[in-house]
Amino acid sequence: MESYLEERFGGVQAKNSSEEALRRWRRLCSVVKNPKRRFRFTANLEKRGEAEAIKHANHEKLRVAVLVSKAALQFLHGLTLRSEYVVPEEVKAAGFQICADELGSIVEGHDSKKLITQGGVDGIAEKLATSKTDGLSTADDSIKRRQDIYGVNRFTESEVRSFWVFVWEALQDTTLIILAVCAFVSLVVGIVVEGWPKGAHDGLGIVASILLVVFVTATSDYRQSLQFKDLDKEKKKIHVQVTRNGFRQRLSIYDLLPGDVVHLAIGDQVPADGLFIYGFSLLINESSLTGESEPVAVNEDNPFLLSGTKVQDGSCKMLVTTVGMRTQWGKLMATLSEGGDDETPLQVKLNGVATIIGQIGLFFAVITFIVLSQGLFSKKYHEQMLLSWSGDDALELLEHFAIAVTIVVVAVPEGLPLAVTLSLAFAMKKMMNDKALVRHLAACETMGSATTICSDKTGTLTTNHMAVVKACICGNIKEVNGSQNASKLRSELPEIVIKTLLESIFNNTGGEVVINQDGKYQILGTPTETALLEFALSLGGDFKAKRDETKIVKVEPFNSTKKRMSVILELPGGGCRAHCKGASEIVLAACDKFVDETGGVHPLDKITADKLNGIIDSFAGEALRTLCLAYKDMEEGFSNADHIPLQGYTCIGIIGIKDPVRPGVKESVATCRAAGIMVRMVTGDNINTAKAIARECGILTEDGIAIEGPEFREKSLAELLELVPKIQVMARSSPLDKHTLVKHLRTTFNDVVAVTGDGTNDAPALHEADIGLAMGIAGTEVAKESADVIILDDNFSTIVTVAKWGRSVYINIQKFVQFQLTVNVVALLVNFSSACFTGVS
Repeated sequence: MESYLEERFGGVQAKNSSEEALRRWRRLCSVVKNPKRRFRFTANLEKRGEAEAIKHANHEKLRVAVLVSKAALQFLHGLTLRSEYVVPEEVKAAGFQICADELGSIVEGHDSKKLITQGGVDGIAEKLATSKTDGLSTADDSIKRRQDIYGVNRFTESEVRSFWVFVWEALQDTTLIILAVCAFVSLVVGIVVEGWPKGAHDGLGIVASILLVVFVTATSDYRQSLQFKDLDKEKKKIHVQVTRNGFRQRLSIYDLLPGDVVHLAIGDQVPADGLFIYGFSLLINESSLTGESEPVAVNEDNPFLLSGTKVQDGSCKMLVTTVGMRTQWGKLMATLSEGGDDETPLQVKLNGVATIIGQIGLFFAVITFIVLSQGLFSKKYHEQMLLSWSGDDALELLEHFAIAVTIVVVAVPEGLPLAVTLSLAFAMKKMMNDKALVRHLAACETMGSATTICSDKTGTLTTNHMAVVKACICGNIKEVNGSQNASKLRSELPEIVIKTLLESIFNNTGGEVVINQDGKYQILGTPTETALLEFALSLGGDFKAKRDETKIVKVEPFNSTKKRMSVILELPGGGCRAHCKGASEIVLAACDKFVDETGGVHPLDKITADKLNGIIDSFAGEALRTLCLAYKDMEEGFSNADHIPLQGYTCIGIIGIKDPVRPGVKESVATCRAAGIMVRMVTGDNINTAKAIARECGILTEDGIAIEGPEFREKSLAELLELVPKIQVMARSSPLDKHTLVKHLRTTFNDVVAVTGDGTNDAPALHEADIGLAMGIAGTEVAKESADVIILDDNFSTIVTVAKWGRSVYINIQKFVQFQLTVNVVALLVNFSSACFTGVS
């Protein structure tokens, strides 16, 4: 049976099945009781085709708008343009100077001419009654007035279908329709022959059975649809950093309004249409709207940001101009209907089983009808009354037909494929309670088969609450434990070193120190950035004052490939200075000088370099994440078009950050091993840090291998075949290394691989894996979109819970199949045997 199902219904994968495979197996389900029910919660392939056509049309429209904008831009500079725009009276009355349609046409059409005539970004901000620095004011009823004029940032969703729609769909069942016809004929003939009410008993009995089946089916399907709706809402919950009333705060994208100032970083999704205010090295992936794979550079010359696009690199502040259904993304969503999830392999196989049993049932039903009717026809033939039929004869023939239909009803296990969907939906709901949001139905099933988990370290195996505990500055190692130790450290260091150190930390960062609504300091940013900023504040630094001393000329944000972040500052006395921080070995290798105990700068000789590398190893051996800070004074001016230097830096110091292992991780890893699941750690950290944490978690064993990404890359295919099964830790890995490892495990060793990731660069590995698990707290929107499951608490123990639920799905389905098939096969044989041998069913 397994090989037969694989031959006829194979080809449908847990992820990325071809449309041809999906269509082929559906055509094979020729004997189904109700196709509408069987395929309700799976992909609507026709609507998918329509959606692709609409997307293509939108791509062309946007591409033309961008090209026209670029062509027009070169004619606009230097011209004095007059605005012929007239502000509607209701907009003026609300306190604004520009309407929603005008704002929408500026951004969607990349209309540089209109933007210039409206006074640029400054003019738009003024007309929206907002501030580029402090954001919206929420005083009085301004929010309500703004919503009335510009709308809210929500997209039109399909209405929840009423219960009666499900009743109507349940009535579309072929066999129920046949039984309804039988009931009608039975009622008519019975009443004519035997009168009312005696002649109506059989017909009314069939009607009651039909109504019972229909209402039970409709109730089950209706409740399931509500569950899917709730899960769909959870998938769309996205929060962004916004400045309002002068304070940074975390806000749902659905609460955004035109005039809001939104802060975007790598991996974020642009939540609404808007204009670029300020930022560095901003690259936007517009492929979801334009179809173009090449990222677009957004800056003062091209300030247009479109909803639904992704931040591929850099960071910025954005002024929201258009929200909700007025955005290009909103218009696109209005024309598309979600295609639903692809069928899972288990659903396909059980649909196949149901179809095969249905065909067998149909065969037995036909035989039964022929056997039962043969007696009646023989009797008529012998009595030479073939052309003379009474009401009793008609009722008898109708009864034989009803028996045959009943055999089909009993034989086809209609609940079998639906049971998979219900079981998967139940597992999804339970996983949600256990902090795991399932985005694709197949992930529930596939996770039960997982044989390998490739896990991140930071935030997944560890708590992701970092603090600086050790620092090597001016060649001396200092313990950093609280503000007293930090004050002592400051007193021991030369003032010039403290000044340079604070300048490096406060300017070369993706984080920020802000004052919240309670008037207290709040540190925003990744856990690593937060730990560094806390350290700098404990040394007595003032974030705003230090930022105001210099001007940032260019920023190259941290990413997983470079493993470093760099910034160019324009110094108050003239000249420029580059600051660099990142993976200790990489940044230290870029240094040729170091700062000594007196604050003097000296060439970095081999002895000092070896000493510093030894300190990095000792920090890593204590399971500390290490970062190296360095700077370089630029002799000549720096142009924004130039690249930030990669060599010639002066080492300021090495920082050791502690990130404790999460409670329960060691037990969870042991549970995985006992269940036959291999856990591997893939991290960008130093190999010694990775090994120390892996041993603490129980991941690295005596027969396991720890390897660095660069070494892994150099291995030949033959070496990889021998090496990959033994790899338990991969340190200093790039996204490509992670992708390669996952690909080999899946294709060469036939493992079912689950991969965790949080960054934009993890998307290829998440997509390649059988199950992609994105982090809900630290994860970027790009990572979440590429994942199948979102781990809401970023905890490894939750991943193990997902695997447990995946296995429970198989157990539940197995029990249901045993019960269903036992009932169906026995009922089929009993009905057939009794009908054929005794003439009674």
